[in-house]
Amino acid sequence: MGGFRDWATVYLKGIAMGSADAVPGVSGGTIALIVGIYERLIAAVTAVDPSRVRRLVVGVCSFNVPDARAAFREIDGAFLVVLLAGIGTAVVAVLSGVSYLLGTRPVATYGFFFGLIAASAAVLLGDVELDTPRRQAAAVSGFGLAFLASGYASTALDSSLPVVFVAGAVAVSAMILPGISGSLLLVVLGQYEYMSEKVSQALDGLAALATGDGPDALVATLPPVVAFLLGGVVGVFTIAHAVKYALSRARAATLAFLVSLIVGALRAPLVEVSVRLAESGETWRAAAPRFAVAAVAGAAIVLVLDRYSAAIEY
Repeated sequence: MGGFRDWATVYLKGIAMGSADAVPGVSGGTIALIVGIYERLIAAVTAVDPSRVRRLVVGVCSFNVPDARAAFREIDGAFLVVLLAGIGTAVVAVLSGVSYLLGTRPVATYGFFFGLIAASAAVLLGDVELDTPRRQAAAVSGFGLAFLASGYASTALDSSLPVVFVAGAVAVSAMILPGISGSLLLVVLGQYEYMSEKVSQALDGLAALATGDGPDALVATLPPVVAFLLGGVVGVFTIAHAVKYALSRARAATLAFLVSLIVGALRAPLVEVSVRLAESGETWRAAAPRFAVAAVAGAAIVLVLDRYSAAIEY
């Protein structure tokens, strides 16, 4: 691979992954499976280690270009750069749109998310085996953790830079796991709407800078965005490795934990809608039809994606 058309294809596949990961319930890892790059992605991410990073940095700084180029090839660097560019483009674009929808149609938007999450859980439940005490304990732990966090985080966690950093680490590491959505974990941690708003504000700041209005608007949004991205870099090379190790050592128990995490997270959009309804004075009875229609639409998307990925062996 090396022609323009090949790299354009990788970029478009990154856009597909990023679009999926920007909404709770759909996994970018699942999209990677569908478009046929999952194994290459895992191989590239797990090839990144301190030794190769050091060779790359030292090679560039000391003008030892051959060794730097060799280290870059060993981690499939060109593939990662192009793919991440596509993912980043989609995440920024989708989150900007979601920020608008959350501000104008929060009930339908969270209903859509609920459908995505519920259908994702239903699809993955068929792969879960609860025939041993350890697997049952893992399932209960995953459900309990997500259920409690979904209620606690939305009211207790702030959006300080350390919290945003941790949220970035957790969310981005989930990007490479089939079935687990990074945005879903942001919803559980109470940071999804905040980060959607910050991304939208950053784009507005870039537009203001381009039109000569100065950098103030952009600079104001940089701390949380940078903290999130740094957390993501740390997460994808730490938490992702830990989950990969757990899957290799105790796949059934780990899968039970991860899928139960999704089931427990169903509380998150319900809590968010309840908060919005309390603020507006509207009741669940009046909002339920909008929520239900959007949930059905979200579930349908997941089921269609699952149909196309059903023949792919994880």
